[in-house]
Amino acid sequence: MPLVAAMLKYKKEQVYPFHTPGHKGGRGMEPLLAGELGAGALQMDVSLMAELDDIHCPEGCIAAAQTLAAQLYGSDRCFFAVNGTTQAIQAMLMTAVKPGGKVLIPRNAHRSVAGGLLLGDLEPVYVLPQFDAVFGINTQVTAGQVEEALQKDPSIKAVFLTSPNYYGQAADIKTIAQIAHKYGAALLVDEAHGPHLGFSELLPPSSMECGADACAQSTHKILGAMTQCSMLHVQGRRLDLKRAADVMSLLTTTSPNYLLMASLDAARFQLATGGRQMAAQAVAAADRLRRLLQTFKGLKLLTADCAGSNGIAGFDSTKVTVNVAAWGYTGIEAGEKLRQAGVAVELTDADNVLFLVTYSDGGADYDAVLAVIQQVFTELEKNKKTPRRLTVSPQLPAPQQVMSLRQAFDSAKTSIPLCRAAGKICAEQVSFYPPGIPVLLPGELITEAIIAYCENMKNLNLPVSGPADGSLREIRVVF
Repeated sequence: MPLVAAMLKYKKEQVYPFHTPGHKGGRGMEPLLAGELGAGALQMDVSLMAELDDIHCPEGCIAAAQTLAAQLYGSDRCFFAVNGTTQAIQAMLMTAVKPGGKVLIPRNAHRSVAGGLLLGDLEPVYVLPQFDAVFGINTQVTAGQVEEALQKDPSIKAVFLTSPNYYGQAADIKTIAQIAHKYGAALLVDEAHGPHLGFSELLPPSSMECGADACAQSTHKILGAMTQCSMLHVQGRRLDLKRAADVMSLLTTTSPNYLLMASLDAARFQLATGGRQMAAQAVAAADRLRRLLQTFKGLKLLTADCAGSNGIAGFDSTKVTVNVAAWGYTGIEAGEKLRQAGVAVELTDADNVLFLVTYSDGGADYDAVLAVIQQVFTELEKNKKTPRRLTVSPQLPAPQQVMSLRQAFDSAKTSIPLCRAAGKICAEQVSFYPPGIPVLLPGELITEAIIAYCENMKNLNLPVSGPADGSLREIRVVF
């Protein structure tokens, strides 16, 4: 762990810091927080010392750490992203496509993609993903949809995928990569939920294995890195590595947190030395939870059986999704019951509860929490209500872009009631979270169908992200 080793060496030397950060190794930090964080961690919260390398021009321990990560994942170059996978996604887009260029994007791409389109002044060409009506979720785009879009518009320079999606469903990356490359387009993959893929036959292959040109991974979501720590991997000749480095530098703070970077180095080390065992432990822990939930009659569980349909080529079984509509509950209601019992889940939507299981699960505390989950679901079953049908279709209304995202972002704006916004051009991004899929982006036409969709999602008490009015009673439009 070259970066971790360099930081420990610097700490051991006990150099007095006449430099940032201002708390000076914890000496000046508020005592309550300092006590919780610990003296050791605060002493390692260091700044840009020559011995600790520079993420903007790495030549020492950071360069070595990134090289080891690239070797592990089989990429030509790895970049540490301390601004989250949002940074890595935006850097992928800006590296692959020059301003004014077109990108094929599934509509269920994460909201961070909109920022990349805006920053890069790129033109999106949207394709609607397949839809699973049983679970009420968007799945993946198919290889056929990608080829049809590229045949229709050969000027598209890149294809963007989200794989696996929030629910663990992987796209047919290998086939789509071949299609994209046949038409001269690069394949970019938001692999935020897949930094653990490729290390065990129990899980789908990674996007790098399948021929993607670049992928962005949330190392913090599934592995042992700290929150907001991610990686960007690039391989092949379709993307310019120097441009990728320039864009990553442009989007990276000049004061990167070394504890965050060190946690990326350490997470990579864990995976390199025990990735197969970690995968097996995660799958086993998820299987225990799935078997528990299968004992309850009426609940539906998302499984690998769905592979081969709706554009799905593989399934990450460490994502355990249970549909509670047959018991008359929304996923949000079931999630609230779990939270009241001390269990916080990754995601709830109109009909489902998603448990995210990792290699960290499986010990004595996991045994205890499974018992709690059993108690909660036993209580829900005891008090089940009339079975629900989908009262809200999670299928997103098709977007209609009438102005470029950049033009709308730079235009004069005004706020009006959402109920009177039909026919207006949206001037802000609107996403319900989770899973953070944009319903509207700047430059898109607001329609009656979109207004109805937003009102339905609000009625489910899903938090809205993006608009200036957090309640979405009003929306900003181009003036």
